[in-house]
Amino acid sequence: MRFVRPALAALAAAGLFVSGTGCTQGVGRTTTSPAAEPPSAQKLAWRPCGGEFECAKLQVPIDYGKPNGEKIQIAVIRLPASGPNRIGSIVVNPGGPGGSGVQYARAARSVLSDEVRQRFDVVGFDPRGVGESAPVRCLSPRELDAYLSLDNTPDKPEEVKAYEEGAKRFAAGCESESARLLPYVGTVNVARDMDRLREALGDKGLTYLGKSYGTMIGAVYADLFPTKVRALVLDGAVDPSLSSMDVNLTQAKGFETAYRAFLQDCLGHADCPFRGRTVDEAMKELTELLRRTDTTPLRNSSGDGRHITEPWVTLGILTPLYDRRSWPTLRQALSDALRGDGTTLLRMADVLVDRRRDGTYSNQTESNMAVNCVDSPYPTSLSAFTKAAGEAAKAAPHFGPQVMWGSLPCAFWPVPADKRIAHLSAKGAPPILVIGTYRDPATPYSWAQSLAKQLSSGVLLSYDGDGHTAYYTGSSCVDDAVDRYLISLKPPAPGTVCPKVG
Repeated sequence: MRFVRPALAALAAAGLFVSGTGCTQGVGRTTTSPAAEPPSAQKLAWRPCGGEFECAKLQVPIDYGKPNGEKIQIAVIRLPASGPNRIGSIVVNPGGPGGSGVQYARAARSVLSDEVRQRFDVVGFDPRGVGESAPVRCLSPRELDAYLSLDNTPDKPEEVKAYEEGAKRFAAGCESESARLLPYVGTVNVARDMDRLREALGDKGLTYLGKSYGTMIGAVYADLFPTKVRALVLDGAVDPSLSSMDVNLTQAKGFETAYRAFLQDCLGHADCPFRGRTVDEAMKELTELLRRTDTTPLRNSSGDGRHITEPWVTLGILTPLYDRRSWPTLRQALSDALRGDGTTLLRMADVLVDRRRDGTYSNQTESNMAVNCVDSPYPTSLSAFTKAAGEAAKAAPHFGPQVMWGSLPCAFWPVPADKRIAHLSAKGAPPILVIGTYRDPATPYSWAQSLAKQLSSGVLLSYDGDGHTAYYTGSSCVDDAVDRYLISLKPPAPGTVCPKVG
């Protein structure tokens, strides 16, 4: 389980986690090549679906190796361009895996500038296995509650055994409920679906905004279809050259960095709840809070009966790190927690895992796991995870073990991993804009640097900021550069750094 999600607004986000990567060069080596696939003659049948939005279904093969075989339907939504000088469509994806592109597009006015919305139809789709597109299902809501409540910093043999059994139940549940789809939910197939969508929209070249894991979809698309790219913005980039466990470790370090940045800011506010007046002293108080909740739950006044122990506390802390605008809420939540009440942290944790007030979940946690486990090979032994978690605890003591153990279901996954993603170059594509934020908690800045170098036409835009992703989160410098690129196809000068805001 990896914690990667873009911010729509303070404490309101869509998308979860990051996809692992394989070890081979390029993509698409074991299925039908793009050139061999029959062209789609689909016409999307748009229908009103609330407000100014229109919805449709795109039909795609479940297995691109058998393009005339069984089909699934992909949910699509669009908001027509608001101005007269329409350029085409911009496809948006919020990240994940597991984030709903349909819901992200419904928030178009919060995630895209007026200038872009005037010139483009905003189009979102739920990737295969997600939301309304043949969703992967694995566990009941009660079973998901139990899984997410497992001690994910196990330090006793019985705790390790309990977590192993929970991971096996997760994998077995996915096989039981979604065996037909599991082999085909990987990013390569999502990218192929996106090209079918581009064609059905009538766009000669794809214009795309992908955040977080959405950058992986965009980069894979560019590598498969470089001549079909018009403009791609990859914000909060994922590094496809890293192994799955290296991704986990680097991300855990990113959360540590982001939390320290939060503490530095917190100590300048009167309502900062920590007794210590330095970052290191405040970090020790977090250590004590996590140690205490490892065995003794905080109070839960929500009425749902869950025990607010360390796993939920950690999730609740991570959620507002994605968006600096949520830091005041985190100060209040930690103040409550230090007095023994974990209700606010629990509510923030529910945002991250998309648990609704009635106790039901979207399928983002399940689809996240399914895509991660298929996109990248993981160790298959418990001892390998034990060793990796120990190493992560040294590098990122507060969040490292949780991130590492969260991927354990992949060790027992019922279908093999797809090893086709790594070192994407997209040779022949026009300039592709890659954005990295210096203190991004979920997709560290080094990943954006790496992806921009791997892409033959990658252009890196850097933001000296906090939070996950940069476009339309507060920096006019970033916003202006992205808008100019999307509309006029003029990327910023290589090496451009946008200054910190606030």
